[in-house]
Amino acid sequence: MISKTCIGLLVAGLAFATAGAGTAQSQPAALSLDEAVAGEWRPDSDTVRDQWRHPRETLAFFGLDPAGKVAEVMPMGGYYARILLPWLAAHDGVYVAVIGSTTGQPIDMEAEIAALREDADRAGARIDIQPALFTADSPELAAPGSLDAVLTFRNVHNWMMGEYADKAFADFYAALKPGGVLGLVEHRLPEGASIGNTGRTGYVRPSHVIALAEAAGFVLEAQSEINANPADDADHPVGVWTLAPARAAPRPDSPDAEGFDRAQYDAIGESDRMTLRFRKPLD
Repeated sequence: MISKTCIGLLVAGLAFATAGAGTAQSQPAALSLDEAVAGEWRPDSDTVRDQWRHPRETLAFFGLDPAGKVAEVMPMGGYYARILLPWLAAHDGVYVAVIGSTTGQPIDMEAEIAALREDADRAGARIDIQPALFTADSPELAAPGSLDAVLTFRNVHNWMMGEYADKAFADFYAALKPGGVLGLVEHRLPEGASIGNTGRTGYVRPSHVIALAEAAGFVLEAQSEINANPADDADHPVGVWTLAPARAAPRPDSPDAEGFDRAQYDAIGESDRMTLRFRKPLD
């Protein structure tokens, strides 16, 4: 026979378990990627570009763990940072801001990080933003094997023009953990195009990007057409900057200025882009 004392303990234990379950169920779910993309803190200047940049699909394709340590290389403008900061914060992740210059001008690291912190505050994200420097002669961008993912958006051409693209991929490889992801988006130069593959037009051949990554030790895991734009042939008077959002025009004294039709290029939209996922091997 079960004593009254035992029955009391069982009832008390059941009440405690039920209360605990109710408490767990009442906890709000962590911010999802969809919710981060739909966040009201994102300005109109960001959301109007989502039709070309496909942020939710792109980040989902990279397969990020939002509880991990994720580095964004050259987050100028903050488009992806305004999604990543609150999403990672909600999952106790860490955001590493890898600051570099595409112009050769001195880097104001303090100002760049302050702008990112303001973005985080607007999104209500309490997150550890770790600064890192990346230039042609910078030291390691993070402790070896410390990052879960490295992301970079439309930057390879800059490193090619600066003649340190090979260093970029080597630095990323060294900083990633075994099994870590390199997610990359870049303006795509058709493989058969007669335009020089120097990066000076902003467009780069996919085969060249893949060769750079593989030379550093990465394995190409997947390619996606998420950010493809078949209307873009990559042949424009001012390179990729002819298209939105830069919308540059030829100089008035340039042969390309005669007959230049802005509407023709606006109709294309933003550039055709490759979207690649590389992985650092486990061994």
